[in-house]
Amino acid sequence: MNSTETASNPTTAAARPAPAAPAAGPADPLGSDIIGLLRSLKLSGMKDTLPERLSLARTRQMGHAAFLELLLSDEVSRRDARSATIRAAHAGLLPLMRLDTWNEHENLVYDRQLLSDLTSLRFTEAGHNVLILGPVGVGKTHLATALGHIAIRRRMTVQMARAEKLFTRLRAARLDHTLDAEFRRLTRLDLLIIDDFALRPLDATTTADFYELVVERHKKAATIWTSNREPADWLSMTTDPMLAQSAVDRLTGAAHTLIIEGPSYRQRTQPAQRVAVDPTGR
Repeated sequence: MNSTETASNPTTAAARPAPAAPAAGPADPLGSDIIGLLRSLKLSGMKDTLPERLSLARTRQMGHAAFLELLLSDEVSRRDARSATIRAAHAGLLPLMRLDTWNEHENLVYDRQLLSDLTSLRFTEAGHNVLILGPVGVGKTHLATALGHIAIRRRMTVQMARAEKLFTRLRAARLDHTLDAEFRRLTRLDLLIIDDFALRPLDATTTADFYELVVERHKKAATIWTSNREPADWLSMTTDPMLAQSAVDRLTGAAHTLIIEGPSYRQRTQPAQRVAVDPTGR
């Protein structure tokens, strides 16, 4: 069949297979000159992904502008991730306690819709509080930390501390006359996370600081509280029930309460106990 017949026969032309896409070649090694330039420009992180990106650009026949956009996007993602890691560490957030690492066990009972709503962080915009309540080991601290990580990625200012350590710091600030400055710092935070509140009785000083902290942040900024006890039980843990009642009323009046019930995570993951067997059968 000559070329004229081929051109006039659409069936033959359609049956002809399309040209194969160029095969991806091996990743191009980077020379010392390029590595030196990247280091000078503080782009050293790019050397780990640049060979793969060069191979991808060749496979997809990317233009210069598209390739440059891809490299810059990679660098922005790297810097954002590094920044979030540093800010999370400064905020006191454990790196492994994220939402995707939470061990959601089938025996845990909680309001899944409420948790989903909390991950949107809309409560921070309204200055509402979050109470995460439940027995020991159900993941209260993990979920509170996970919400903190989400806030960090959204460029919010976050601080997490166990209640005992936080109030100890406030007590020390009172002694060196920096209490007002410490309260101003805590008030300015977009999200404050107080873990294990009311684990122990609150003395007069701690009760007063609890009241001041709630009042200063009331409807101005969001606070997450985790506790093994219901807010009604907090009153009996203080030395001034009237002052505590005023704080609890404000705190719970604009709060989302997530109650988690179920067995302890630590008990669920406890290694199986091995029973020693007497070889004599006794």
